[in-house]
Amino acid sequence: MTTQTETAVNSLFSKTVERETMKLLRNEHIPAFFAALDKQYRLLVPVLLCDGTRSLGAVADGPLALTGGALPAKPTSAFFPQHETILGGDCSADDQEKPLVVAGFTARDLGCLAFIDRFFSDAPVDDIYLRNRRQAVVIGVSGYCGADGTLLPTADGGCDAELVFDGADWLALDYSEVGKRLIASLPDAGELQERTLENVREKGGELSSADDKLIRHAAAIVQSGAVPDEFWRDIGDRCIACTGCNLVCPTCTCFGVQDWRYESGVERSRMWDSCQLEGFMREASGHNPLGSEAQRTRRRIHHKLAADPLRWGEVSCFVCGRCDATCPTGIGMQAVAKEIVTRYGR
Repeated sequence: MTTQTETAVNSLFSKTVERETMKLLRNEHIPAFFAALDKQYRLLVPVLLCDGTRSLGAVADGPLALTGGALPAKPTSAFFPQHETILGGDCSADDQEKPLVVAGFTARDLGCLAFIDRFFSDAPVDDIYLRNRRQAVVIGVSGYCGADGTLLPTADGGCDAELVFDGADWLALDYSEVGKRLIASLPDAGELQERTLENVREKGGELSSADDKLIRHAAAIVQSGAVPDEFWRDIGDRCIACTGCNLVCPTCTCFGVQDWRYESGVERSRMWDSCQLEGFMREASGHNPLGSEAQRTRRRIHHKLAADPLRWGEVSCFVCGRCDATCPTGIGMQAVAKEIVTRYGR
């Protein structure tokens, strides 16, 4: 018998097909390619802002910036925005908009996206998320498009289309019917590009998986109960509750709901919440199950490394590195995992 969760998840990915074609997209033709997509779709793509940083935005927001690695902000915000009206206001205005196309997801980002697809598709299904996600088209990026031209592993699926940078031009791959339509006008790639793709894929597979092994080693230690309360007090003392770790994490899904009353009516919205805030779980009675920073910090780490594997069968940290790059006191997931392994890994 098909469950509600399975039905929702299948509806997201039933369009996926095995790659049949590979096209060639010259680097100088990238602006024209996305300009054409922008006319047909509501396009979000990595752009270079005036302050020199990269962000996910509209083509008009700045020059295209597909290279440079993962974007600093969480890519999943395209489907689970920081603030979203869910009742009243303009919450139904999106129904007539162009279909959404989001480009710039790395292989790790796509892993994060697949996880929150499962999360929000679980009963009770989050129809607000699915409304944003179900018809969206996702384009991944890989190849020599990381920071300073470093190699990013190929995704080989998990998206509608993938652009693989070989150092000079882009190889366009399709994994769905809509992905095939996106790249249909591009010229076919030849045998030389096929060999280049295999070379990129092979080298990407050889990249060190030390970060992944570290996270999984730390997860096993946390799951075994070998980490004492003293450790969480130590880590919690370093937390300044800036909430940066949660706000950039692609697999953080907590939100709060608020109602606003105006003369014209009532508007309900939801906004990202952070388990690092003192009031995160405070009850109306005043009781707070997570009343100390040590408890809240433990929850953040334990949730990713122990609770999610128990429920979903996988660690929900995909080692994207955003929290470690953001945390001003050095207690991102990788940093804490390293301390766990160093102290209790014997």
